[in-house]
Amino acid sequence: MQERKHQHRSRREILRAGGTLIGLMAGASLTSGPSSAGTYPDRPIKIIVPFAPAGPTDIIARVLATHLGQAIGGTAVVENRPGAGGNIGIGVAAHAEADGYTLLVTSSAYVVNPGLYAKIPYDPYRDFAPIAELGTSPNVILAAPDLGVNTVADLVSRAKANPNELNYASPGIGTTPHLSGELFKIACEANLTHVPFSGAGPAIQAILAGTTQVALAALPPAHPHIKSGALKALAVTGAHRWFDLPDVPTMVELGYTDFISDTFQGFLAPAKTPPAVIELLSARSIAILKTAKIAEQLRNDGFEIIANGPEGMKKRIEDEIPKWRDVIARAGIKPV
Repeated sequence: MQERKHQHRSRREILRAGGTLIGLMAGASLTSGPSSAGTYPDRPIKIIVPFAPAGPTDIIARVLATHLGQAIGGTAVVENRPGAGGNIGIGVAAHAEADGYTLLVTSSAYVVNPGLYAKIPYDPYRDFAPIAELGTSPNVILAAPDLGVNTVADLVSRAKANPNELNYASPGIGTTPHLSGELFKIACEANLTHVPFSGAGPAIQAILAGTTQVALAALPPAHPHIKSGALKALAVTGAHRWFDLPDVPTMVELGYTDFISDTFQGFLAPAKTPPAVIELLSARSIAILKTAKIAEQLRNDGFEIIANGPEGMKKRIEDEIPKWRDVIARAGIKPV
């Protein structure tokens, strides 16, 4: 893209122009400090995903990156930094330069990890500036078709009759699928051995390959395998049945009161990223998610689109950190 020269303008002038950043042309001047200005973006934007490829966070991040780059007249690329339940990638993003060129798309691990780990490489309240609350997905309990388990009742009976026989895969320690699995064990008084992986993609591959017989995962990476018949969905952990899986019950419907657990995806930037950059990224990402074609694509992939701005993301963080601390305590998981 040919570089354009713009007259130096203050952030206040830019925010006033047109009344909103939504109408700014790509490449409009954004002030990054009281004495410096430049075009944004003038180089590729890196979106860190703190998990392996093919998981729900990676799926939505790649859709966002493709369209966000086009919307702001630049390029956005995804960089996967998996490990330590998401802590490695989140920590990298937390300590990146606050210039709008390193961003984070993360999952519920962001709010779970403060209660799961004795020490984490980020402060969830102070190290990031929320950009947008992207979407959420129910978790799903999966069984291999050749296991001979067709319902949650079948799974509970099998686990009780054969203690220590069944393993369940999850995207990693402390992810909402893992915590859902631990709550399942408590609620059903059934013993399944947890096998953590580095993300949802590897966890799904484990059950497809027969490494584990059961898996808990967010719906998006499991959805195509459920539709193809490669995996059997026993239940979803959302508040209602998924629109194109009408025969898959919720755990609440099966009598497990308050068994609601989902996985969200959020968009954040390092703290002190210029407010004008945050507003631009927020407006454009929300507009992308609300585009009918993209919203339908993501819904078909297993996402419920939220598309809230910074305040919505901030409230979710504040609400869910204490919520998951309580779940971790109830599950008897000690911080590591």
